[in-house]
Amino acid sequence: MSTGPYGGPELVDRVRRRLASGPAALDAVVRSESSGIVDDAVFAGLRAEVDAELHGAGPLEPLLATPGVTDVLVNGPDAVWLDRGGGMERAAVQFSGEAAVRRLAQRLVAGAGARLDDALPFADAVLPDGTRVHAVLPPLAEHTTISLRVLARRPHDLDGLVRLGAMTPLVADVFRDLVAARLAVVISGGTGTGKTTLLGALLSTVPPDERVLLIEDAPELVVVHPHVVRLVARGANVEGAGAVGLRELVRQALRMRPDRLVVGEFRGAEMVELLVALNTGHEGSAATLHANSAADVPARFAALGALAGLPGPAMTSLVASAVDVVVHLRRGRDARRTVAEIGLLARAGDELVVESAWSAVRGDQPAADRLRRLLAARAR
Repeated sequence: MSTGPYGGPELVDRVRRRLASGPAALDAVVRSESSGIVDDAVFAGLRAEVDAELHGAGPLEPLLATPGVTDVLVNGPDAVWLDRGGGMERAAVQFSGEAAVRRLAQRLVAGAGARLDDALPFADAVLPDGTRVHAVLPPLAEHTTISLRVLARRPHDLDGLVRLGAMTPLVADVFRDLVAARLAVVISGGTGTGKTTLLGALLSTVPPDERVLLIEDAPELVVVHPHVVRLVARGANVEGAGAVGLRELVRQALRMRPDRLVVGEFRGAEMVELLVALNTGHEGSAATLHANSAADVPARFAALGALAGLPGPAMTSLVASAVDVVVHLRRGRDARRTVAEIGLLARAGDELVVESAWSAVRGDQPAADRLRRLLAARAR
């Protein structure tokens, strides 16, 4: 663990031993072990430091609380990094050694109801506040590694994304029209391109008299809407039982009278359930999907369909009749996240293609007129 401004690792170790020896109040133990400290402000800082080491994320706690932080990464005792939207930065945080990193990783994972030890040296779990934690122990990695993905705390609307430079006002108006026309939208992009942020902004424009069902692997979507129901997947406990996956949650959501069905991210078999739902009258739904470009989205659908055991032609038919629009995001070298392309999903024989209707870099947009006609027809 790092040396905090008030007590440091020795004090925390003494407090930990005292608490392990029997029931005791944390405040009393901290005061006892930090003899000579009388200033209330110093004591408050010391107690917060000890509490973070025993119950929170230890020396990573201030990093997780830093405004704008999306990821905190620990590659070893003296290699801590964070990302607050401008790329990776080295953090001024160090641990006392490999054992301290391992102890923090195991405590975080255990707090999420999962297991991390030599028999199972990796774990992927969600903390109670929604932060996603992934950890790997040696010898799978040279050092114990911890990856923390921070839950978005601040909602964004389309106007706010325009001010941030993620899109133009014209593109924002197109997005509003897509939602109003109840077109099914898939937002694609790489990791950290802002797919979840844009999806939350789109859902915030859904009419207030509609019921939105969110289905997520982790509670990441931030949506400002008066009628949102969130279903979150649950992993297996330490005995390997009790898991509830996205596929089951989609089935349950269909029984909850949704106006809009939203899957935080297409990952596998749950995609088939949602596509079937979209083919049975659930319009205006949305999801995100990892892809390197809009043109790669059909291949990603085919790969996920194969994982779900769905033949290629059946997957093509299902997607072609269920998904209307693909929105692709990119992250530039300056770390800015922008809308790169809006396209229409179409069928070309036995294959799917994405026909560009708007692009940030290309002038020729063969599907632009078709998108305008589609929006006009849905507006009637």
